[in-house]
Amino acid sequence: MIHEQSIREILNSLDKKEYSCRELVDHFIARASDANASLNAFITDTYETARNEADHMDTLRSNGTAPSLAGIPIAHKDIFCTRGVKTTAGSLMLDNFVAPYSATVVEKLSAAGTISIGKTNMDEFAMGSSNENSHYGPVKNPWSEKVVPGGSSGGSAAAVAARLCVAATGTDTGGSIRQPASMCGITGIKPTYGRISRWGMIAYASSLDQAGPMTKSAEDAAILLNIMAGYDEKDSTSAEQPVPDYTKCLNEPLKGLKLGFCKEYFGDGLDPKIEIAIQTALRQFEAQGAEIIEISLPSSKHAIPAYYVIAPAEASANLSTI
Repeated sequence: MIHEQSIREILNSLDKKEYSCRELVDHFIARASDANASLNAFITDTYETARNEADHMDTLRSNGTAPSLAGIPIAHKDIFCTRGVKTTAGSLMLDNFVAPYSATVVEKLSAAGTISIGKTNMDEFAMGSSNENSHYGPVKNPWSEKVVPGGSSGGSAAAVAARLCVAATGTDTGGSIRQPASMCGITGIKPTYGRISRWGMIAYASSLDQAGPMTKSAEDAAILLNIMAGYDEKDSTSAEQPVPDYTKCLNEPLKGLKLGFCKEYFGDGLDPKIEIAIQTALRQFEAQGAEIIEISLPSSKHAIPAYYVIAPAEASANLSTI
């Protein structure tokens, strides 16, 4: 099935003319249109624009001038300003705001040929961890509507997990990519602060916020990160450092790599099924040559309370209109 293919597989299929960019985009639009009524993963769709862009990418492919990711259907968390598209950050306050410019992340991915089919639902202003705190209603986990998809990037996580798009963008302040990615069974990365420009990304806590990819696999995440990362003169906090090819290390052996797991995380409150899954993953890493080391972080119990002191304090100071 097309929607189960990786980015590399899709690009290969497009190169072989097994289907066109328009057919690819129409396939994902049909899936998103059918599923969104129950999942509520999207706030705004951009289907018509996506179809037009797909036709343009087909033209570029036919004359040999297509960019590297020409035709790949993605979605953007509704925290990224997108020129000419409603950008709400999940809030009634911005329900009628149409961004006059695009965030650097949006521009970079668009220049690479990706095609956005819509803006994904999220906790209001990224302040939440269950995606139940959106003006546009809660997002449902595609694996079971009885459980939450995580947040604040829950719409992006649900859309990728349900194969409504090939990949999506997210933002992470205190877990808002990593947590919904884990809850929806996809790959999500919070890159090092400054690795990706925050320009055009609606802020929560500016010294903690960072954009990142949400995808089906590590390889897809690496491919997107190659495009998203890099210095931006419009963001003074972005790192002025070269961007490596993140796909180069995907198949390197794990021998010599040390992986620490915190013993305090394996106590009361941990679902036994989750513990089994974690232990299974650790054993797989070990079988591939990694050294598993138990570590102790005795103050980790204070992490969440500390976060909820630091992040809201910075948000109230930085986002104040006074």
